[in-house]
Amino acid sequence: MKKILAFSGSNSSESINKKLLKSVIGYAERVEVELIDLRDYPAEVFGIDLEQNEGFPKSMQDLFARMREADGYLISVPEHNGSMPAVFKNSIDWISRMGGKIFDNKPVVFLSASPGGRGGASVLEHLNRIMPHRGAEIIGSYGVASFNDKWEEGRFNNSEDLAKIKELIIALENKVLMEA
Repeated sequence: MKKILAFSGSNSSESINKKLLKSVIGYAERVEVELIDLRDYPAEVFGIDLEQNEGFPKSMQDLFARMREADGYLISVPEHNGSMPAVFKNSIDWISRMGGKIFDNKPVVFLSASPGGRGGASVLEHLNRIMPHRGAEIIGSYGVASFNDKWEEGRFNNSEDLAKIKELIIALENKVLMEA
């Protein structure tokens, strides 16, 4: 069965981006979706001296292997100071050194959940601009603004946002299945 790897670009135990993913991964019904947590793949901040002296951290080797096994990706990235969080960038930096394109020319959907009114617009713009150079075939991206106002009783329940995200997930699923 084809597999989509889903994860949040956050290391927060209360990540709203992870909450968003948990709320929407069920929209993919014809492929397996594996939700992982970047907190399970810790690594020191990348540096060329560290790489040369100690090699690749096992956690990053494991994450790299998980990414290679996937047929597509659903990634929800918070915006930190107009860009991606350090934990996500650090993972990208390590994996980029292990050979080939990070996303291996596979389909990707980027999401972002934000407590603010812009819905992670800057991070999504940044990801859409740079990740194709890292092998991401971007199917689409979507930002959820004012997430906390849309999270009630442990559920994300904004029908307009959910409909748009569902369209993207179905498009991702279709693309993954086309490449069988």
